[in-house]
Amino acid sequence: MSTITSVSTPNAPSAIGPYSQAIKAGEFVFVSGCIPLVPSTMQIVEGGIEEQATQALANLEAVLEASSSSVGKVVKTTVFLKDMGDFATVNKIYEEFFSSSEHKPARSAVEVARLPKDVLFEIECIAVASK
Repeated sequence: MSTITSVSTPNAPSAIGPYSQAIKAGEFVFVSGCIPLVPSTMQIVEGGIEEQATQALANLEAVLEASSSSVGKVVKTTVFLKDMGDFATVNKIYEEFFSSSEHKPARSAVEVARLPKDVLFEIECIAVASK
């Protein structure tokens, strides 16, 4: 039976509800949705979709690192957008974020009616943990 452990790091925003930043289960890491909160202040980063996507991705990377994983080990992401009109802008930032990976993860991107704290962008992922 696989070991299941909760992951927490001060380098990413703390959970704003009854959930973990991530869960390690066997060889996989399941990262909860990351929104564009600045970890030190727990406030939404100033700016628009570019700044919010960049901050949320930085938070995702911090949780991955705390999980003994990395951006290059992400196998699947789900992107949540407040406005699908931001897709092209987010896609450029996303592509740059994953540019050092040997592969591009599988991805879904959806527009939603509302996100936590009324942010514009959220991302979650599944990754492989380092051994």
